[in-house]
Amino acid sequence: MNKTYPNAHTALDGLVKDGMTLAVGGFGLCGIPEALIAALRDSGKKDLTAISNTAGVDDFGLGLLLATRQIRKMISSYVGGNKEFERQYLAGELEVEFTPQGTLAEKLRAGGAGIPAFYTRTGYGTLVAEGKETRQFDGQWYVMEKSLTADVALVKAWKADQAGNLLFRKSARNFNPLAAMAGRVCVAEVEEIVPTGALDPDQIHLPGIYVHRLVLNPTPEKRIEQRTLRSA
Repeated sequence: MNKTYPNAHTALDGLVKDGMTLAVGGFGLCGIPEALIAALRDSGKKDLTAISNTAGVDDFGLGLLLATRQIRKMISSYVGGNKEFERQYLAGELEVEFTPQGTLAEKLRAGGAGIPAFYTRTGYGTLVAEGKETRQFDGQWYVMEKSLTADVALVKAWKADQAGNLLFRKSARNFNPLAAMAGRVCVAEVEEIVPTGALDPDQIHLPGIYVHRLVLNPTPEKRIEQRTLRSA
């Protein structure tokens, strides 16, 4: 099976449509599928639900889709760097489901593993638990959280082979493998594609069975979200 597509636009061709749910990898601006997000913006698809740890910044990452009003709902944990997100949310123009970061990670992991729900202590006794089932185990109270799946996952990896086996670098490994597993179809943007068999099987982070399409982006922008410099 040839999983490699010539560019991000063709990699999304026939996959994306109005009203779909997307799981988007990345941790802050680290490890975001920037070319795929830009191609999704260019597609004009709207009423999207985006599951992502962050919402990008105003002119980069998922911030591009917020600027064009293509996202209807965000399921996120950290959104502090995006002023347009803030404006739309406070104006009632954007539906938001805030989720604790570890719970969001487990929702995606469990969804990819076929587990429909799980119990966690995180959020018990807070607004997070309102309207949710709670249960006591060994004297501690837990909140039942439903898992998450997506129609399409958009992820970023460092290296792939032609079979779709992926390697991630450092912080990019935080949410990308989980998003990939949760998507019914996964499109991976990578910086290098090598022949099948060139990667050490013991070093592969995500097996190619989860990955359906690959697109090469050898020179991503890789912005720094909050640059802090030491004083002279």
